[in-house]
Amino acid sequence: MARDTRKSSTSVELIEAAARLIASDGADRLTLRRVADAAGTSTMAIYTCFGGMPDLRHAVRSEGFARLAAHISGVTQTDDPVADLALLGLAYYENAVTNADLYRVMFMERPHDAADAQIGWDTFEALIAGVQRCITAERFREGDAADRATQLWALAHGLVSLELAQLLERAAALHALAAGAFGLFIGFGDDRDAARHSLSQAASLSSLVSTGARSDAS
Repeated sequence: MARDTRKSSTSVELIEAAARLIASDGADRLTLRRVADAAGTSTMAIYTCFGGMPDLRHAVRSEGFARLAAHISGVTQTDDPVADLALLGLAYYENAVTNADLYRVMFMERPHDAADAQIGWDTFEALIAGVQRCITAERFREGDAADRATQLWALAHGLVSLELAQLLERAAALHALAAGAFGLFIGFGDDRDAARHSLSQAASLSSLVSTGARSDAS
């Protein structure tokens, strides 16, 4: 059984060390000794905190999704579901650039095993629910909320990946995120002026967005 990794600073250090090593060298080169050395501790600490490599791998993924869930939970619902949906996208982006190594493990590495693959899907359910609110409010026309959520996820993931690879500056990535979301929202059935207003409202509520990332795509 996996240990509770939330109460020990050592366990968090081990998780972050493992994430750094996976992000830089790949999961295949991860060993208990390398993790312990990177965290400045012993392999015994890994056994004490996690029981072994499989539970450490699960803990890395769990920690990544816990941090994503914390960012998402900071988005409160308002009477503008499209603005709220845009803020969910910005929360995803902010978590990714803040926790880049964990993000790479979550979304750029194969899950360690079947149990690993099941971790974190509740965060995607939050995105589906956000899309469904827009449909229910008749901002988006009827359609498959999960399919539309996948399109939004793909947009955000692609731009995060480009920024983490240092192929896009942050302002350019945020501008493209706003423009891409605007295009998708229109494609989902929203009114252009209403979508522009909602994206501007989301931008005004996000500390991430500078004037270079305004939602004035046309």
